[in-house]
Amino acid sequence: MKFIRKYMDKIKPAFRPGGKLEKLQSVYDGMETFLFTPNDTAGPRGAHVHDGNDLKRTMITVIVALLPALFMGMYNIGYQHYLAIGQAAQTSCWTMFIFGLIAMLPVIVVSYVVGLGIEFIAAQIHHKEIQEGFLVTGLLIPMIVPINTPLWMTAVATAFAVIFAKEVFGGTGMNIFNVALITRAVLFFGYPSKMSGDDAFVKTDSAFGIGDGTVVDTFSGATPLGQVATNVGDSLNLHDIAGNALSSCDYFMGFIAGSPGETSTLAILIGAAILLITGVASWRVMCSVFAGGLAMAALVHACPSPTYAASLLSPVDQLCLGGFAFAAVFMATDPVTGARTHVGQYIYGFLIGVMTILIRTFNGGYPEGAMLAILLMNAFAPLIDHCVVSFNIKRRLARAKQA
Repeated sequence: MKFIRKYMDKIKPAFRPGGKLEKLQSVYDGMETFLFTPNDTAGPRGAHVHDGNDLKRTMITVIVALLPALFMGMYNIGYQHYLAIGQAAQTSCWTMFIFGLIAMLPVIVVSYVVGLGIEFIAAQIHHKEIQEGFLVTGLLIPMIVPINTPLWMTAVATAFAVIFAKEVFGGTGMNIFNVALITRAVLFFGYPSKMSGDDAFVKTDSAFGIGDGTVVDTFSGATPLGQVATNVGDSLNLHDIAGNALSSCDYFMGFIAGSPGETSTLAILIGAAILLITGVASWRVMCSVFAGGLAMAALVHACPSPTYAASLLSPVDQLCLGGFAFAAVFMATDPVTGARTHVGQYIYGFLIGVMTILIRTFNGGYPEGAMLAILLMNAFAPLIDHCVVSFNIKRRLARAKQA
């Protein structure tokens, strides 16, 4: 690290005003602050909060929290693939993980190259510093996108999201919608066959020659929620891609078809613990999402109907299936697009949980629900905060008059 520090100091004058590369100053600053803690600090005077936890450290903490779900997602990609070709029993866990790593790596590279490339260009045009916000977004996108989505589609959706959901609002900290969810929304509405088709969530072809085989006759790539959406009758018989019955334990551990980062509730909860212990995420939002989802799931399950097959799922299974847990931990807790007031965070999170279950239960065309629920509440977050603040002002005025 000392060698890198010396080298960065050596080339620094070339990027400063008057240097040969002064137009690329934001690029240099972005690389320097990514590699090292900035030397600039707030002065002793003025209303400044002195804290060693800057944006870079916050983003790194979130990435660390994402790693359990990411690694489990990679393993599950391999597991689902070898299950599809009938070789899961004789294939080692490491082979499955390596297969998933190789399959997912190109998606991660595309996400970062496209997203960071646009942010670098925007920083140069507006003469601003490059922010670290996309470090998390660039990892979230591959984790919520089906593994079989063509890379060019991921690139197009990422570019659209970064430009129209982030940069046009002013960049990191100014966007009103979650950028990763906008990427998924672009894919869902622009290329629905790749987001909702039966083969969209399982990689059935080999990855660079690894995992060759023929898909078994009983193969069905539909996710559990996809099966729920097409279920007929007053009972649910969910199965994996090879036709074996699924249990609540499978849902919780993540041995089901789905987007890489969303399948394992256990891994997601480990990430949630990291975020809560470090104080990075709001426990009010996170707990409220689970509370709202559990309450609505219990309500619809109390009045089951064959017409709405999701009402046949138990409340706990509702929280473990699809992207509910991932959305509650990593999406709804986004401090930029969510509510800011404490009371508002309770309302915001609770409504996200309620809306997710309502959408997936009563809208057969979209069995997931979490994405639309969060984007909808992103739009209403400022209104929620405004109502909370207005109520507090009126209450204090009433107290002042009484005094």
